[in-house]
Amino acid sequence: MSGRDSASSVLLTLMPQTGRGPRREGIFALWLTLRVAQDLVRDPPAERAHRRRLQALEHRLSSLTLPPPLRRALAAAISQLGDVRSETAAQVLSQLVAPAREAGGHEAGEAVAHAARAARASLRAER
Repeated sequence: MSGRDSASSVLLTLMPQTGRGPRREGIFALWLTLRVAQDLVRDPPAERAHRRRLQALEHRLSSLTLPPPLRRALAAAISQLGDVRSETAAQVLSQLVAPAREAGGHEAGEAVAHAARAARASLRAER
């Protein structure tokens, strides 16, 4: 299973196991952000398409109730993802590991860490 699939699967598996509220919505927000970052690593889109996707992500996240540290981390991630480069996406994933652990638990943090490692490995393989 690829880094994208396994990290996404872990987060999707955690959602129904987590009670309703900020923690579950935090895991959902991580999953949405993870997908955008991983797509940027795998197949960088046209700048205009990426901007639209980021706006949609930001709009969706604004309606969620998130723990404050995760909300701040995701706001920073969206800002950084505005730079349409694979390297930036890998860095963003790395920076989300600690907030993911804090807001979603150990498994959520490990899923994001796995996605970050997979993104860095993908970048090394391209070079």
